[in-house]
Amino acid sequence: MREVMTIVGARPQFIKAAVFSRHVRRFGDTLGLREFLVHTGQHYDDNMSEIFFREMDIPAPDVNLKVGSGAHGKTTAEMLTGLEALMLERKPEIVLVYGDTNSTLAGALAASKLHIPIAHVEAGLRSFMMIMPEEQNRRLTDHLSTWLLCPTDTAIKNLRDEGIRDGKSVSRPNPDKKRVVNVGDIMLEASLYYREKADVKKTINEKYGIKGSFTLLTIHRAENTDDPARLKSIFTALEALSERTIIFPIHPRTRKIMSDLGMSPGHHIRMIDPVGYLEMVALESGCDLVLTDSGGVQKEAFYFNKPCITLRDSTEWVELVETGWNTLVGADTDAIITAVHKSGRPVEHPILYGDGRTAEKIAFELVGGTR
Repeated sequence: MREVMTIVGARPQFIKAAVFSRHVRRFGDTLGLREFLVHTGQHYDDNMSEIFFREMDIPAPDVNLKVGSGAHGKTTAEMLTGLEALMLERKPEIVLVYGDTNSTLAGALAASKLHIPIAHVEAGLRSFMMIMPEEQNRRLTDHLSTWLLCPTDTAIKNLRDEGIRDGKSVSRPNPDKKRVVNVGDIMLEASLYYREKADVKKTINEKYGIKGSFTLLTIHRAENTDDPARLKSIFTALEALSERTIIFPIHPRTRKIMSDLGMSPGHHIRMIDPVGYLEMVALESGCDLVLTDSGGVQKEAFYFNKPCITLRDSTEWVELVETGWNTLVGADTDAIITAVHKSGRPVEHPILYGDGRTAEKIAFELVGGTR
């Protein structure tokens, strides 16, 4: 039985881990896999972490390092120290990491130093902006990993452009001769599963009292929150959209920064506490437009047939821009207002992110499947 140590630390990773964890619990004996789940504690607020384990019906983490938030170097170092000790104790045969957080990089670094093979889910994504901590994390993790489990053909091309190709002739992949494969997007599988459980009407009508159409807003990326000029420019645009009801589940860090800057949005912008994933699915399903700087929310908007306006200068999900489902506006006030006024659903809704069987394909690769 091969032990996979899965490392999570932030909200999107809980969602992704739920999909793979469910598959391993169901088919682990047949596959010869078992999972040991580690939560770094990067997100420690109940609404940002524990609620996801409860409502997604996945086991509580086997270990919670309770690192919390803080400066990048300090938190990454604390995660690295704790994860290394766990890996030395457990001796997992594979370390599985998701996405592009500090937890991702800490897990990859700890495993690499101990010569434990790493599987990176969402490999190959690129914003081509190394100033972003997420870009640094994902690039370093890709180069340390053995299995690069990509969500799109674009991601595979990005890796190829960096000199990373699939080692098809290698019977046992390794960090120098990697397995590179398009397994589809694990978030698609999560969306398909959990949208059946989300009570859209109850969430929107009863909990939030929303009777008509509304716009869903999320902001948490450092490129926006850590730049007062960008953040104020975004909210200048949002204030000008006073004819819209804007629902804003606000990240605790974003709330603090806005408070420190003395920013108090108008009444049409309803700031609510962070929501669990099922409530987020309900809000995404019920809105008519999404404004976000989140990578995951961009895709979820697409899965729920909602046009999306992205408050960033670049995106890893270029397919959404190319097909018209996503509009990049950065933090430009006029561009945001114009994009909102012009927003609408494209006619075509192409298949971009696989068939919704990503967990099965990941497990197949980890047990030595051949293509």
